[in-house]
Amino acid sequence: MVCETPVPGNEDQVFRELTEADVPEMFALTTLTEPGPFLPRTIELGSYLGIHDSGSLVAMAGERLHLTGFTEVSAVCTHPEFRGRGYGNALLSLLISRIVKRGETPILHLRAENVTAVRLYERLGFNVRTRLHLAVVKYGAASHHGDGE
Repeated sequence: MVCETPVPGNEDQVFRELTEADVPEMFALTTLTEPGPFLPRTIELGSYLGIHDSGSLVAMAGERLHLTGFTEVSAVCTHPEFRGRGYGNALLSLLISRIVKRGETPILHLRAENVTAVRLYERLGFNVRTRLHLAVVKYGAASHHGDGE
């Protein structure tokens, strides 16, 4: 999805920039919510913002891939017990605003069946650019690669 005409959203949430010290909580939240690929060093690729409740990270979003003129919005997720409070909208709105102020276009990818996320992104000005079909291939430890041995 591409956000060529951003729609102002609600940025009225208390958030903070996440750092490497937050990675264990970030990794736990992305493991729980499965927003897409997030590994312990992903934070090194761009800035990430988080919303905390009672000292715990309950929502986050950030920037990952940077291409000439484009920045990918990444790891947008909210703990299931804290959904419906506008956290995703606020974090996305702030990220979109920052990206646009740099003269870049926000982009992202997601599964088409994630209808809730698609609706949120569309409300903020994202449109489907293209649909891709992906396959994940894994090799197990016991796999033989035909190396002639």
